[in-house]
Amino acid sequence: MNLHEHQGKELLGKYNVPVQQGIVAFTPEEVEKNVRELVSKGATLIILKAQIHAGGRGKGYMHNVKTNLLVFNGDKELRGVKVLPVKTAASTAREAKDLAKKMLGNKLVTIQTGESGKIVNRLLVANGIDIAKEFYCSILLDRETGKNLIMVSSEGGVEIEKVAEESPEKIIKERVDIGQGLLPFQARKLAFGLGLEGIAQRNFVNFITLLYNAYLQLDASMVEINPMVLTPAGEIIAVDAKVSIDDNALYRHSDIEAMRDKTEEDPLEVLASENDLNYIKLDGNVGCMVNGAGLAMATMDIIKLAGGAPANFLDVGGTANSERVAAAFKLMMSDPNVEAVLINIFGGIVRCDRVASGIIEAMKTVEVKVPVIVRLDGTNAVEARHLLENSPLKFLVGTTLAEAAEKISEAMSFEVINCSAPSAKISLDDDDDDDDDEVTDSDDDEDEDEIVDDYDEGKLSEFDAEEIEDPDSLDFEDFDADDLDDDLELDDDDEDDIGFDDPLDI
Repeated sequence: MNLHEHQGKELLGKYNVPVQQGIVAFTPEEVEKNVRELVSKGATLIILKAQIHAGGRGKGYMHNVKTNLLVFNGDKELRGVKVLPVKTAASTAREAKDLAKKMLGNKLVTIQTGESGKIVNRLLVANGIDIAKEFYCSILLDRETGKNLIMVSSEGGVEIEKVAEESPEKIIKERVDIGQGLLPFQARKLAFGLGLEGIAQRNFVNFITLLYNAYLQLDASMVEINPMVLTPAGEIIAVDAKVSIDDNALYRHSDIEAMRDKTEEDPLEVLASENDLNYIKLDGNVGCMVNGAGLAMATMDIIKLAGGAPANFLDVGGTANSERVAAAFKLMMSDPNVEAVLINIFGGIVRCDRVASGIIEAMKTVEVKVPVIVRLDGTNAVEARHLLENSPLKFLVGTTLAEAAEKISEAMSFEVINCSAPSAKISLDDDDDDDDDEVTDSDDDEDEDEIVDDYDEGKLSEFDAEEIEDPDSLDFEDFDADDLDDDLELDDDDEDDIGFDDPLDI
């Protein structure tokens, strides 16, 4: 779970980490009040910071949320961070209020948000700090070594990705054994790497020790301070703070969970979390629903193999009941890019027939206008396939991953048909001069493929299968295949040459 800057600083401050002082505001009037309060405490420089879950705010530009045009402050484009030297409390408060009117409710576009930007709903009114030098600092888990990793750099205020690309030697790394914790010599080693001496070195050692403790106590997945500044007096202070909390540990931090800002999250991912679904939106065209992360990865590979691209990662877990399946369908159907849905469930803990029943019930409550491919295997898989095949709803049912891939290709090649309509597929080979088939066109260029149209009257009418606009509109349930054998005068060998056992592959 990501936190806003002001929330991260508030949490770090509880663990005595030196942070820049500031007050959050949600309205222009609150901004004006907060400026007056900070000036009364001796502030000589006020900084307005847009609060969104993205970096690069100082380099980003404000856009009008309705027109998407740039927002100007005088003759200059308004950015996401604005510095105001204090003249008088009244004049600075009025100026800050006017800026807040232009920032709140509009969107900030940065290198991390992309062109869509993010709406600014809150501002941090911060006290300016006299800066002698800026540094970078972060703590996160190094999964390769199973240790916590502290990274610092003398290139503060710059994206760490850019530093890593252009000046990797300026990034100093120290891995901390989880059992031993951060040792004094490691903190001093980082300080030496930054070129700190005397009181600045001692203050950094204290700062990084407190920051590491906060990282552990908060169950954070990452803490990033950029910039971490050195003042002329030798103090080390966190001017910015990006804090992410491990979702799996939120049950231990109800106070932090209450800080969650759902407006900053993808609406689909919010819906997924509310239904206890593991969901990540992707950019493909095939929605996939599975149970288990490993199966999800295999399913995504199958989708790519079939010529599609996964539109999401969606794990319904071990209890795929109708409610969770319905929620999963709502998620996938909310994505306009989804052209087909693949359900791939292995029945281990959960029974496949219960999953099938859940799918059927869910599709009665959720409008699904794309083909649905279902592959169920494991406990009661045969019963599940029987339920799906006898359902009035339209399903393409596969028994293996290979069949699922074929069904995806099949579904993506046809125009979308209403899910409630029964369907049948005609599989006919095209003949050409190079084929070895014994059945060929007549000299009069008669139609290549013959199918029964009016079988109720025992008549045969012929037309080209390419002229069938809707293959699913044909119903061959009562058709006698032997009649067609007689008409085409096919023997057993001929059937093998054409490529199927029966003249119609339904």
